[in-house]
Amino acid sequence: MKRSRIELLRDMLVAVHDKGGVIKPTHLLYKANLSHDAMKAYVKELQEQGLLRERLEDGKTLYVLTDKGYKFLEEYKRFTSFAEAFGI
Repeated sequence: MKRSRIELLRDMLVAVHDKGGVIKPTHLLYKANLSHDAMKAYVKELQEQGLLRERLEDGKTLYVLTDKGYKFLEEYKRFTSFAEAFGI
């Protein structure tokens, strides 16, 4: 079954969350199961929404989950629980 856009974005944020809130681009690529170009486009979108930010550490790029990103994951979980309670 194909993931919706929102599920894909959530999966990316969960991958970062599960790595302690910081992830290397290659790890995100594998965890999100996306092509490199698709991952870059979604990362850009997440950054524009303020859910993810980029950090350079020792010359290497890392993606960091923002407070807004953590809040999104909390609200997403709350919404899906609510929807499931109604059989949606």
